[in-house]
Amino acid sequence: MPMTPHTEKHFTAGEMVRDAVIGMSDGLTVPFALAAGLTGAIAQTDLIVTAGLAEVAAGSIAMGLGGYLASRGDAQHYASEQAREENEIITRPDDEVKEVLDVFRQYGLKDAESMAIVNSLRQRPKDWVMFMMRFELGLEQPDPSRAWKSALTIASAYVIGGLVPLSAYFIEDNVQRALQMSVVVTLIALAVFGAVKSRFTGAPVLRGAMQTTLIGGLAAAAAFMIARWLG
Repeated sequence: MPMTPHTEKHFTAGEMVRDAVIGMSDGLTVPFALAAGLTGAIAQTDLIVTAGLAEVAAGSIAMGLGGYLASRGDAQHYASEQAREENEIITRPDDEVKEVLDVFRQYGLKDAESMAIVNSLRQRPKDWVMFMMRFELGLEQPDPSRAWKSALTIASAYVIGGLVPLSAYFIEDNVQRALQMSVVVTLIALAVFGAVKSRFTGAPVLRGAMQTTLIGGLAAAAAFMIARWLG
């Protein structure tokens, strides 16, 4: 009887999803809170739109730059640790062997069982370094283009998210009606975003949708009340 080949499907776009989550969550929440706060203080939609678009532009640049610098920092940290490991397998090979044995002990292997692998690694310095980077330090080699991808993903997601709450002010001149439309549209977007995010991360979809909606709604409500109180 022919056997069906076993194929494992793993989600491999975790970093991109994480960046999109960072950008989209802030993009939906911050401009929403800003527009709601301004609505509590002024009655001109054109000013709210101008301020909102300025915030979206500034926020996307700042968030994208933050993502770029974070990714560059990860790459620099990896390169620094890799150089240190390359030096240690030359200058302190016995200590590195002990560290390899410690790794295998965590998996229940005895030293005698591990020595064959250790001896093989000693003949392949590059593989030895990669082994130490992954299993001793828990570091994965970063994608060289990761920094730019991260910056563009976060910035784009921020812009997309930021335009959602502002869209109501594009089509409605009355600020109160625009705010009502913005609340409905943004809360729906927050719920959908929270559900999709939870779907990718494996968390309960309903709980994720409710949490994201609640956080965004509270931020906007706080901004609106503060602006109304100060106005």
